[in-house]
Order: sequence, then structure tokens, then C-alpha cells
Amino acid sequence: MASLTLGRVSSAVSRRAAARTAAGREFSTMLSISEEFPGLPSTTPTAAKASSASVTALSNGLTVVTEDASSTSTISLTYPGAGSSGESASEAGAALANKCLAFKSGSGLSSVVILRNIEDDGATPFVTAGRKGVTVGFTAAPDKAVRLVPLLATDCSFEKWDVRDAKKFAATEVGLANSDAQLTLTDQIYAAAYGAQSPMGRPYYTDGATTDSIISFRERTYTLNGAVLAATGVSDHESFVRAVEEGFSEANAEAPAEAPSSGYMGGEARLSAPSTGFAHVALAFEGPASSPLINVLKHCLALSSAEGVSAFSAPGLIGVYGGAASAGASTVADALCSAVSAAPSAAIVERAKGLAKAEALFALDGGSKSLADCMTASVLETSTFSAAGLAESYDAITAADVGAAYSAMVGSNPSFAALGDISSVPYHATIAARFS
Repeated sequence: MASLTLGRVSSAVSRRAAARTAAGREFSTMLSISEEFPGLPSTTPTAAKASSASVTALSNGLTVVTEDASSTSTISLTYPGAGSSGESASEAGAALANKCLAFKSGSGLSSVVILRNIEDDGATPFVTAGRKGVTVGFTAAPDKAVRLVPLLATDCSFEKWDVRDAKKFAATEVGLANSDAQLTLTDQIYAAAYGAQSPMGRPYYTDGATTDSIISFRERTYTLNGAVLAATGVSDHESFVRAVEEGFSEANAEAPAEAPSSGYMGGEARLSAPSTGFAHVALAFEGPASSPLINVLKHCLALSSAEGVSAFSAPGLIGVYGGAASAGASTVADALCSAVSAAPSAAIVERAKGLAKAEALFALDGGSKSLADCMTASVLETSTFSAAGLAESYDAITAADVGAAYSAMVGSNPSFAALGDISSVPYHATIAARFS
């Protein structure tokens, strides 16, 4: 009996030992001597790489620029001639109406199908426009972006309900713009600079465009020839270009029509609204064509300005603006003139260069859409893009360059705009006399 009991105990011990051995083997197979902490993220991840850009000009006149480091993809298509400065006299308001026709029915697809495809892939569409061009695009995950690219260049079919809605949306935007003092002042300074009836001087926010003018404007200005397609987060530039060529094969690629001319003149625009009890005033001059140079000059003006005066740059213009209650409106005009009355010193130029360069480089890191905008602007100006090249363009600016740009600026006829309760604001002749 005792021997039987001892046998059972021995058998049980053997089974337990075998089980422990098997468990040990199983656990050992889960580990690797090369894995520091099993099941946890690596403490030595792959080093991040710097962004690199590629540019390709297609046979249809479209320029494609991509970069490969963004975690999200923004694809934007810019038509540089489709802003309000491209409108003829009979097409006033057509640029804004066509902006409101973005992602509407076209190329055999309804508005619902276009937007559903975009939303099903988790993309966010956008459209921006102004005096100098229009941009349509979307932001999406990189693996979804290529499939949606053809939706940016659909051939609008101008369905009557789409056109009707676009006109209503345009009228709403005009109403909102007219109630915004800053937007109204912008229109006024352009009217003063280029003439109220010129393509650049007419307000961008204009409604009342006819269907025929909307169609004729789009057919003339929405062409791939001269357009720029910018894409962020694209790892394979060549395959993306091939996809674009295939997706845009039926899009309009005719040579763009010559844009109506608008020469800088300088002058005055005043819009009286005494009930506001406040005056908004802007003083502008013709700006240099170089984006880096005009940005440095803008920061020079900002550093030289008194409190309450802000510097600005816009397509073709550079200047300062401010505002005050009606009783102090005349002092604001004096402050604006003082901000641009003296050439910037070498110390101010160096500081302005640093600020302008930092602003430009921070824009590259401001998200995929901001990066796409920078890429587009660079290609339109220089036909290429690189972060290093952008930094070098600011480093290359000298105090002599800024001095020459300043002299040319104040040598142009000043443009003066006033809005609100402006009874005490001096007139253009008084302002111009200070720069003669």
C-alpha cells in the first residue's frame, strides 16, 4: 500500500516537472535577444527624414510639385488667372460665382456623387479665391489622396440648380464682406491703387454675375495650361505624376487667354460712414515683385511703425494701416506717413530679414495645407521649390536691396484709402506732398 502511494506521488512530481519544463520552453520562444522590451514600442525608432520636393512640368502646361514627408496629404490645384483680376468688364462677379461652383456637377458626376466620394474617404475639401487666382483642393490620408485627384478638374456642367445656388452663395459672401471693415478697406485701397474700374481695382466681392458671364469666365481661365498642382505627403513622385496625367487627360488645357491689364496708378478712395464713429485708414505703394523682398520690406515697416499702426503686403501692394475714433483720425494719417518716411537702417534690415525668414519657414511647418500653399507660390514665382532654397532667398537679400526697394516704393504715387467717419482725415494731395 505504501509503495503504491509513493508511486503516485513520484508520478505527480514527474508530471509537474515536465509541465514546468514545457512552460519554460514556450515562454522562451516568445522572447528575442534582439528585442529590448517585448511588446512595447522601440526606444530607438527610425530617424525622421527631411522633406524633399520634386517638380515636373507636363506637356499640357500643368506643373506638378510634391513633397514626401507630410503625414497627411493636401492636394491643391491653383488656376492663377481665375481671380477677379482676370474678369472683363462684363464679367464682374464671375470669379466669386465660379468659386461657389467648386465641387459641383461636372464630367458626368453630380454634386452629391463628388462630395460623397470625398467624404467617404475622410477628405476635407476647400476652395479659396481672390484677385490673383483660385485654388481648389482637399486634405486626406496619403493612401486616399490619389484616387480623389481627378475630382479637382471636373468639367463643370453648369446645371441650373448649381448655378442658382452659386449665385445665392456669392450674394451671401458679398453681404458678409460689406459688413467687414477690413475687407471693405482692402477693396478701397485696391481701387485707389489701380482705379475703381480696372480689373485689379474692382471689388472681388461682387454679385450679380450673369450665367453667360460665369460660363465664359470659367472656360477662359480654368485651364491646366499654366496651373499648379501641389501635393504633400506623396512618397512616389513619378507614380503620382502618371496618375495625374491619366486623371486629368480630359480636362481643359487650352492656352490661357491674355488677362486684362491693370497698371499701378496710385490715388485715393474714400467711403464715408459717419455713424460708425471710427475711421479706418490705409496707405499703400507699389511693391516689389519678389516675395522675399516684399516680406522683408513689410517687416521693416512694421519695426518702424508706432503703436496702433500695422504693416501689410498684398499682391502688388505694400503699406501700412491703422484706425482710431473720429476725433483722432487725423493723427492716424500722420502716424502712417511717419512709418514710411525714412529708409530702414542696416540694423532694422537685419532684424526684418530674420523675422521674414522665420515667418516663411514656420509657414512650411504650419500643416499640410500651409505647406501646399507655399509650394504653389514658389513654383508660380520661381518654377521650383525647396526649403533650403526658400531660406537662401532671404539670406541673399542685402541692405542695398532693401534700400533700393524702399526708394522705388516711396517713388511711386501713394495710394490712400479711408473708411468710416473720415471728416477729419486729410486728402490724398496732402499725403502725397509728404513724399514729393
